[in-house]
Amino acid sequence: MSHNNLKNLQKAKSFSLPQLVKDHPVVPYLLKWTLISLIIGSCIGAASAGFLLSLDLVTGFREQHIWIIALLPVGGLLTGLLYHYCGKDVEAGNNQLIDTIHNPQKARISFKMAPFVYIGTIITHLLGGSAGREGTALQMAGSIADQFTKPLRLSASERSVLIIAAVAGGFGSVFGTPLAGALFSLEFFLIGRIRYHALFPAVITAVIADAFTKYLGAHHTTYAINVVPDISLSNILYAVTAGVAFGCCAAAFSKIIRKTGKVFRQAIPFAPLRPFAGGILVALAVFAMGTTKYIGLGIPVIADAFHQPLPYWDFALKMAFTIVTLAAGFKGGEVTPLFFIGATLGNALGYFIPLPTGLLAGIGFVAVFAGATNTPVACTLMAVELFGSECALYAGIACVVSYLVSGHNSIYGQQIVGEPKNSWFSHHMGKQINDL
Repeated sequence: MSHNNLKNLQKAKSFSLPQLVKDHPVVPYLLKWTLISLIIGSCIGAASAGFLLSLDLVTGFREQHIWIIALLPVGGLLTGLLYHYCGKDVEAGNNQLIDTIHNPQKARISFKMAPFVYIGTIITHLLGGSAGREGTALQMAGSIADQFTKPLRLSASERSVLIIAAVAGGFGSVFGTPLAGALFSLEFFLIGRIRYHALFPAVITAVIADAFTKYLGAHHTTYAINVVPDISLSNILYAVTAGVAFGCCAAAFSKIIRKTGKVFRQAIPFAPLRPFAGGILVALAVFAMGTTKYIGLGIPVIADAFHQPLPYWDFALKMAFTIVTLAAGFKGGEVTPLFFIGATLGNALGYFIPLPTGLLAGIGFVAVFAGATNTPVACTLMAVELFGSECALYAGIACVVSYLVSGHNSIYGQQIVGEPKNSWFSHHMGKQINDL
């Protein structure tokens, strides 16, 4: 046996796991976060599946028993009382998750955030409020995941990564877009910067959570953009023009919902009465208009926006119903209503912009969301996951333009400006949206 072969044999015999870890320090990191992601991803996926199935049931019941919308004020009062007397420490919702990511030394998120927001959201949808599901999914995911911080003996920095991964799992599983969920979790808490330190846990958790959700029987609505025109200078300019409209809409939504919430707080000091009053307004509007198309998730209208012309005022009415519902204190989320608003606004732009209706609805679907949450990369990837890669360039243009035009506004008041959108606003660096 040659000297070199003998040396190689000795090396092979001396191989050990500690030596592998020493030579490849990334190995223990991958093993650790794969295991953690498997644990929290499966829990989050199961929670999302139960939540989505519950939403289908209550939505179907409400549409078959329209009279139940008259009970919306009572449901709002019950939700308000629950949070006022038992849930003040979790009422900040998604903003509490953002705070925990930035300041992981804070006290553990109470597990009751998950059942409270679930109950509140089910009441909202059963009785006819206009809300979404993203806020609920993220809060359920964050509160579930944070319960593992102590048993797993995670450090403060690792806890921050855990919450980011949980957000990825919640978002990815509730919309069926795991890659967009992962990117969203890295973008949404810090405007203008993406923190890649949690990329691996975010991706793995989102994929696992989404797989568990689908395995347990929850389904996601499919959308299709039938015609995507070739890229040309004129079509790019049309996409930019649409992006400006989407960005203005996103900024308006973010500003108005904050101001409306302030009006409710000033006019009605006792918190549980705010959703009671908001419920009266929404219920009266539904019965006066004689339609339920602007309440709940609005999935049928979103689907129609891809294939046929709709009334050009649909986006504005959905915005009004959603703002009153959520600003008054009902639970749910803003994202699916933003999908509705964006898709129907895109549909309306089809009267003026010579791009296919389905394409305008699709890029509006993601671009208004991008402007309202300051997550253009995640929203572009979401378009690819939902509609296919053919629309990627148009979606990317619209999302980036919407992100820029929307300014430093957001549905998440605790977002921090990590990088100003332009040099005119350099003084915003490091500030929270709530402080601007």
